[in-house]
Amino acid sequence: MYLPPEWPAEVRPPSVPDWETSAVAWLLDAVPPEYRAYEVLRRHPVALASMARHHVAAAIEGARAGYRAAAVDLKGHLAPHVIEAVLDTYREEGPRLVRLSRSIAAVEAALRGDMFTTLRPR
Repeated sequence: MYLPPEWPAEVRPPSVPDWETSAVAWLLDAVPPEYRAYEVLRRHPVALASMARHHVAAAIEGARAGYRAAAVDLKGHLAPHVIEAVLDTYREEGPRLVRLSRSIAAVEAALRGDMFTTLRPR
């Protein structure tokens, strides 16, 4: 079975029986720990994936806003080299969150029953 490149290594392929268990565990690691308290999210992985998608999308927007504002917000409170380190953190965290978002989308698609295909050269 083809898996897209953004498929997380921690999640078993959808062709494997009970793969959803690994998907739920991985998705729960992608959201705040408080989400573990909601039984409905463990019983309904599609709902968990949807909530994870929205949560990470908000985190991406927050990181972008934080990056844009950091130099102004922190000027006078932190040394310039510390502000640059904060900006470096955003530069690393932003792409990580985008990769996570793509992985969540792939898992969510599989949970919804979408089959992955790839175009093969003729």
